[in-house]
Amino acid sequence: MKREFVEKLYTITDRKNVYLDEPMNKHTTFKIGGNADAFVDAAADEIKDLISLCNDEDMDYTIIGNGSNVLVGDEGIRGVTIVIGKRMADISVDGDEIVAGAGALLSKTANMALNNNLSGMEFAAGIPGSVGGAVLMNAGAYGGEIKDILIDAQVLTPEGVVKCYSKDELDLSYRHSLIMDKGGVILSARFKLTAGDYDEIKSVMIELNKRRSDKQPLGLPSAGSTFKRPEGYFAGKLIQDAGLMGYKVGGAGVSDKHAGFVVNYDNATAADVRAVMRDVSDKVFKDAGVRLEPEVRMIGQFN
Repeated sequence: MKREFVEKLYTITDRKNVYLDEPMNKHTTFKIGGNADAFVDAAADEIKDLISLCNDEDMDYTIIGNGSNVLVGDEGIRGVTIVIGKRMADISVDGDEIVAGAGALLSKTANMALNNNLSGMEFAAGIPGSVGGAVLMNAGAYGGEIKDILIDAQVLTPEGVVKCYSKDELDLSYRHSLIMDKGGVILSARFKLTAGDYDEIKSVMIELNKRRSDKQPLGLPSAGSTFKRPEGYFAGKLIQDAGLMGYKVGGAGVSDKHAGFVVNYDNATAADVRAVMRDVSDKVFKDAGVRLEPEVRMIGQFN
């Protein structure tokens, strides 16, 4: 990346927030990915200027959160990777409402709710993602979804305007939102919860986390559920019925604990993961006539 462009980045954010040639395997839960040309830990009031600079300089840019639902290519990410992370992670409580920055972890937001005796976010306590990513894809688990508790979200539109979108305007459905279709950057979200009992809320969170640890391969790097749930089916059941539990390509494979997860068994590459996903999708389609679609977001350059 040209020094002149990097110097322009430094006029927008402090140089301590910019990492050059940064290994993305340090920033994804898959522990996979080549280097990002420039990795910028952004604050909310810097994102518009960062995007404008990239557009003015004809520089590619990519927006990521905490890397829990992405597979970064082995050749890395060209241009600027704008990270919605720790500099956008403030959480505040006002009565029965919680406002969280897009970089706040769901687990920390759910714990903030617990500590304020607020119920409704228990389902999210074990989801390894950030608030922005959760709103973007309407994350859910154990019968709960973000759309059940969301009031609205602050979004930087593709036109560079900060707009408040209500839950209805966001058009949230299974692993989908308006922002996925129209573009934009989620900056923060506001949730409506209900007053509850600390011990009861804590008990639910413990039970859900136990179910998660009992059934999911939490000891191995992954990006969570690899495939979307096909209507009328469960992806894991289809994969298990196809005899693919434990199926491997290189260092990646289908978990032998939960067939819905492709995991990094041993220094897997992105190419390994993609090969497993392709083979699984083809075999399930051949056996059951159902085409599995990735839930994991692919970013960067692949071989």
